[in-house]
Amino acid sequence: MKERHIKYFVLLSFMLLIAVPTGIAWLAGHLHEPLDTEQEYLLDVPRGSSLFSVIRRLSADGLLGEPSEARLHRMAVRVYAFTNEDARHIHAGEYRIRPGENLSMLLDKLENGDVIQRAFTVVEGSTFRDIRRQFASAAGLTLVTENLSDRQIMSELGRPDRHPEGWFAPDTYFYTRGETDLALLGRALARQEAILEQAWAQRAEGLPYSDPYDALIMASIVERETGVPEERDQIAGVFVSRLEKGMRLQTDPTVIYGMGERYEGRIRSADLREATPYNTYVIPAMPPTPIAMPGAAAIQAAVNPKRTAALFFVARGDGSHVFSETLREHQDAVRRYQLNRREDYRSSPAPLPAPDVEQP
Repeated sequence: MKERHIKYFVLLSFMLLIAVPTGIAWLAGHLHEPLDTEQEYLLDVPRGSSLFSVIRRLSADGLLGEPSEARLHRMAVRVYAFTNEDARHIHAGEYRIRPGENLSMLLDKLENGDVIQRAFTVVEGSTFRDIRRQFASAAGLTLVTENLSDRQIMSELGRPDRHPEGWFAPDTYFYTRGETDLALLGRALARQEAILEQAWAQRAEGLPYSDPYDALIMASIVERETGVPEERDQIAGVFVSRLEKGMRLQTDPTVIYGMGERYEGRIRSADLREATPYNTYVIPAMPPTPIAMPGAAAIQAAVNPKRTAALFFVARGDGSHVFSETLREHQDAVRRYQLNRREDYRSSPAPLPAPDVEQP
């Protein structure tokens, strides 16, 4: 009897040695079957989620197929997690599941934290008001500044005594679902501070600026005056020369900024005479704050302007400018390009198409 029991035990053990790996291999095959989705599916994994809660949600949303098929997929994941401890430690975030992808591919994403990176672009020459408006349409960004004043936002960023204009570097910032608008602003602020600090350390000698903030103000004016790269240092040179000679800057973008929401696309003679803190046709110096977000190139132009005899410039109508040394030359250019404007006249270059941003 003992010999018979031993034979049965050996036979059973042998069968298990064959069956268990075979069963595991069969279940593992389900990890490589395409998930049941014909369009892109966005999976949001909150902090504290377990792998199995995620799989249950996919099952409930029908991505694992019919109920019987879904049970096999869930079992396959459990077996996989039992044999692979790393699979149980998943990263929170938002994941993109494309048609044709399978559970194995998703498990890799969850383990590695391959979350969706969304893009938010601060455009050169945009204002802080523009940025705040953009936040409302930034998908996945958590808005915490919505009901805060500009002053409160700067206080939250640790700069309570600063006006926000000019302090956020134009660039494309990537963020994941759940990041706050305040955190994104913090990154843009730190970047602009670093750019300004480096540029100030490499500035030309003898500039009529008392501190880096003056350079930032000048850079914002340069940014709003031209988008032509090769003109920036020349524009800055004209403004620097005017400051040194005690002349008013007389630049339209400062007038527009001072008008705020009242600006409707054109400047009238009365607007040029209106005494606002930003109207450089009236005030004898630069405005009290920047008027836009200057990019790194505009900041470099402000601290390293092209020394020129020109004291005037006027838009040609194609985005570029004509520079003049004397008032008579300038008046001739005004008559040629301003009083007889071309039909497709524009004071700035034609807008470039938005860059394609590759997202994982």
